[in-house]
Amino acid sequence: MDFKDKLKEKLHQKFPSVEFVFEEFRGELTIKFDKNAIVEVAEFLKTDEELSFKLCEDVTGIDWQKKRDRFTVIYQLFSLTNKFRLRMKCDLGDEWSIDTVSSVWRSSNWAERETYDMYGIIFNNHPDLRRMYMPEEFEYYPLRKDFPLMGVPGSIPLPKK
Repeated sequence: MDFKDKLKEKLHQKFPSVEFVFEEFRGELTIKFDKNAIVEVAEFLKTDEELSFKLCEDVTGIDWQKKRDRFTVIYQLFSLTNKFRLRMKCDLGDEWSIDTVSSVWRSSNWAERETYDMYGIIFNNHPDLRRMYMPEEFEYYPLRKDFPLMGVPGSIPLPKK
């Protein structure tokens, strides 16, 4: 049994009530599942001795704008032990929020903050959810599809020469 099959089997055994969708493209595996299971699945992937996904490389979002589930959050994980990269995806539905995984991977803290700052996605229970690039009072989210390409005139003061 190869690593991908072992991963699928372990997830089905550990979370029988969670519906996982597995997609493979160019040798990389993506799992998609309900956002309500994110913390439990993350903890399992990290702490299971055979899987050992100890590194969360990145957290980001996708704005589909015209789809029913407008936002998707994507997590890039890596298992140093198995030399295997895994992508997790969760659609957010109507509430543009998901629980933080910063308690599982400390490295996700800044990536979640960046995703919040650029997309406006809320990470519930995040220890320090605030803007990173944009001023706190800035009311827009620059990576959303409905944000104008040229920005919003007068929305943020430009630096003086």
